[in-house]
Amino acid sequence: MGTTEYMKSRTLEEGFSALTDDAERNRLLAEMAEQSTDMISRHTPEDWLFIYASPAVTHLLGYSVEEIVGLSAYDLYHPDDVEDFRLRAPTVNYDRGLYTHTYRFRCKDGHYTWLESTSRTIRDPTTNEIREILVVSRDATHRIKADKANRRLARVLESTQDLVIFVNLDLTVSHLNDAARKALKLEKTDYTALALSQIVDDTGMRQLVDDGIPLAKVAGHWLGELMMLGGKGNRIPVMLELLVHRSLHGDIEYFSLVAHDLTEKKAAEQQLKEYQADIDHASRLVTMGELASSLAHELNQPLSAIVNYLRGIERRFSGSASVSWANVEIPISRSIKTALKAGEIVHRMMDFTRKQEPVIAALNLPELIRDVMDLCDVMGVRHGVQLTFEADPDLPCVTGDRIQLEQVLMNLLVNAIEASKTTAEASATVHIGVTQYERRHLLVTINDDGPGINESDMPRLFDRFFSTKQSGLGMGLAISRSLVENLGGELWAENRPEGGARFSFTLNIAD
Repeated sequence: MGTTEYMKSRTLEEGFSALTDDAERNRLLAEMAEQSTDMISRHTPEDWLFIYASPAVTHLLGYSVEEIVGLSAYDLYHPDDVEDFRLRAPTVNYDRGLYTHTYRFRCKDGHYTWLESTSRTIRDPTTNEIREILVVSRDATHRIKADKANRRLARVLESTQDLVIFVNLDLTVSHLNDAARKALKLEKTDYTALALSQIVDDTGMRQLVDDGIPLAKVAGHWLGELMMLGGKGNRIPVMLELLVHRSLHGDIEYFSLVAHDLTEKKAAEQQLKEYQADIDHASRLVTMGELASSLAHELNQPLSAIVNYLRGIERRFSGSASVSWANVEIPISRSIKTALKAGEIVHRMMDFTRKQEPVIAALNLPELIRDVMDLCDVMGVRHGVQLTFEADPDLPCVTGDRIQLEQVLMNLLVNAIEASKTTAEASATVHIGVTQYERRHLLVTINDDGPGINESDMPRLFDRFFSTKQSGLGMGLAISRSLVENLGGELWAENRPEGGARFSFTLNIAD
């Protein structure tokens, strides 16, 4: 066979092979179209009638192939979308013969579903006129709903007053919402390379690295209070929630921080603390006022004694040219001792009424009680009330502030003395006892010989501004309970079976 005949033979074989390949390819494409979950449809160019639809139309729209053929796509568009599509159709520019758009389509049962369609024109090779339009449509409902949800979340994210910060795994910031940018003074700053350590103080970063992130990786979130750093050294106290975000495979992709600004709350707490301190101080002054007449008598005695000692020296040695120490030693020593006793009373009064910050320390409770009893003893004598004290041996120290505990004891002792003086007995007793209470507490009890507490008054006894005294302010017991509870203890009242009332409170044993 010559060369020319050979070449003609090869060309014919390749032509038959190409025809065979095209037929097989078309068969495979048709089979894929019939089995695809995407709906493949053909439409007339003017009124968009369905010429053909793949079986996926039943899954997407609920129609059978026979039912959909002959219907116009315009009749199935959502009313809000159909006019928009009519206006755009004449001006649509197909990118390389393709055009993609998203719209709502009515299903057979009447509800609308979102479809995303990619269409392509099929033109007459001679006239270039559009003969039909080939469309591939897929269900976009989940994506559209997710997009809408994301847009809503984005609007919430930007409108919330909480500081929201997205953080990469290397603890660099990827995004801040508007509130965070304003609070941290980063409106005009490029924060793409911002490290989290630049907006959280050192203590807060240690909290996050040592506790927050490890716990959040296990539980999914962590909550803690820390300090963030704004512009110009401004420190912002926040309650911060750390959230871990994972991929579908379970790998951690990023963290988000949601921080609630506590600045106003902290300021209000500080103001309330100062107000409470003023109230406590005023209560101590009122209590000291109730003791004033007794303490004045107590001070008057040593002062009178000092005057008498000095006048004796004056009378005896007036006009003498010389005086020996032996003659004046005893009255002068007694004057000094008496003056020191008066000074000690004044010192205790000043300590008790002084306004100062609480100092929590380990305190010897029996010793503290005896000091308070010394101040109240004169008041007891004036009202015919004897103060007695009993404590278990070798008691441990308790945790508390000395002035606050003195205030509690002073309130309870003054109340007990005043209640006991109203009895018809010639004399009465107020007894203070201290015992071990459970494993980690001491119990203080104050028993009086008064008439007891009316059952109707018992529920309101510790309410602010409630008092059983005619001239009482109703603050002493309320403040006493508050002080005891702040120290981790409890304060309560009850009537004694033998008569009188008993006030009891517990205190934590010092470590």
